[in-house]
Order: sequence, then structure tokens, then C-alpha cells
Amino acid sequence: MVRIAVCDDSETELQKITALAEEYLSSHGAAGEIRGFSHPDLLMKACETENYHIYLLDIVMPMLSGLELGREIRRRSVDAQIIYITTEPGFALDAYAVNPLHYLLKPIQKDALFSALELAMKKAERGAETAVTIRTKDCLRTLSADEIICCEYIRHSVVYTLADGRRVETLSLRESFFEHIAPLLRDRRFLQPHAAFAVNMCHVCRLDKTGFTMRGGAFVPVSG
Repeated sequence: MVRIAVCDDSETELQKITALAEEYLSSHGAAGEIRGFSHPDLLMKACETENYHIYLLDIVMPMLSGLELGREIRRRSVDAQIIYITTEPGFALDAYAVNPLHYLLKPIQKDALFSALELAMKKAERGAETAVTIRTKDCLRTLSADEIICCEYIRHSVVYTLADGRRVETLSLRESFFEHIAPLLRDRRFLQPHAAFAVNMCHVCRLDKTGFTMRGGAFVPVSG
């Protein structure tokens, strides 16, 4: 299921873009969830615990511009599909610093938005393939790469720290830790800086010679 975030400080534009995105999903029989945000701070707060595949962003907004918002989104996710929708064509060059998928001008045209969403959906589907399925004491569970901040190998089990603050522990592994995290390491966002850890670089807040400080406060050491 694709998840789409729409951010525009104009309530009229927010409703219009959201309605068009809903129409696109309905007309294409696509499963999806669309959430609208009237202020960039609200979207950034939501991004602390939620992941979106596609972002439809205005550029000229209060406090935090769409360009700054796009840079923060791109820092967190290299695979996010960003589409700018704005009245200001002069920002196009600056916008491409965050590698947006498209740059559309208002008043938004239905055909143009649908074309951009079609491309974004295809890219999001290809980018959403990385996941690990783990066995916990309660059930089998699939974790997407987007929600994993880091994981640690402890006494033959792996403890995953997730973006929403939860920690999920596997049962005792039958394979090695390296074999267990192999699907993650094939994703360019992930790095194994230590024999017992893997980190999602999109969630790194700080790096020094001793290790990584992750979003949420977790610390991952670097092998000496």
C-alpha cells in the first residue's frame, strides 16, 4: 500500500491536491493512504514515527519552506518520491538539489499530476522491496527497511530499534547475524559498522570517531 503525504499551507489547495490524489488512486484501483498537512512542522513531526512513499509539497510556506522540508525528507529517505507543486517557477533550480521527481506549477492540472503520480508509484513500488521477516516469541513479523533505525545482535538474537521507538526482538537465530541482515545490507541505506550492529544511515543524527548517534538516541559503536 502506497502512503502519500500532501503539505500546503493553503487549505483550498490542500483539499484540491488531496482530492486529486484520491481520485488517481481510485481510478487506478490502487491501495493507498493519503494524509494532508497544513503546516510543514506538522509533517516533520509525523515523519518521526511514520513513513511515506510520495510527498506532494508546496514550496512557499511559513517557518519551513518546501525546499528545506524536501532536504530533511531526503536526508531521512533516499527513496522518497518528492513532487513539488507551487506558484513560483523561480525555485525550480534550487528544488532540484533534493532530486525531486517532478516540479508542477499551480493551478495544478489533473493530467499533469496524474502523470507525475504514475511515475512516482512505479518508483515507490521498486523502492519498497527491502524488508526482513523475523520470528518473535509472538508471531512472524515483516519489518520494512524504512522503519528500522538499527539492529543489534545480542546472545544469538537480534534486537531491532524502530522509528516509532519500539524495540522488537527475534527468537534465537539459526543463521549468523551477517546472513540474517544480508537483505538489509543490499539496500544502500544500510551499513554494518560493527560485527554486532547494522544501521540505517537515513536515521543517523551524528557521527564521530566512536560511533553513530541515531535518531531517538540509540548509539552504535564503530569497530576499532
